[in-house]
Amino acid sequence: QVQLVEFGGGLVQAGGSLRLSCVASGRTFSTFVMGWFRQAPGTEREFVAAISRWDGSTRYADSVKGRFTISRDNAKNTVYLQMNSLKPQDTAVYYCATRSSAVITTSPNDYDYWGQGIQVTISS
Repeated sequence: QVQLVEFGGGLVQAGGSLRLSCVASGRTFSTFVMGWFRQAPGTEREFVAAISRWDGSTRYADSVKGRFTISRDNAKNTVYLQMNSLKPQDTAVYYCATRSSAVITTSPNDYDYWGQGIQVTISS
């Protein structure tokens, strides 16, 4: 089992920045890929970004490329999402997730463990 807890959400004005953190505990050696997803009301959960534990390779959704940066500190079992130039359409509940495969994928169905989610609200 892996437990994930997100931190850092909140309310910010458009154009501002936030940094989300996700701390993993439990069987953290199996957290080969860690990712961020988000879900706005009435929509499906969508991929935001993911990072590999081994080589640090990353993948981003087109909607956040150039604005968001994912990083991880393996020693702290923590993954970060730095979000800059935020837009009202970034408003959503953001979820941290992990999968025990080394391949980065974008489907929520491929991820084994999830955090409880954290609200991010961008005002216009």
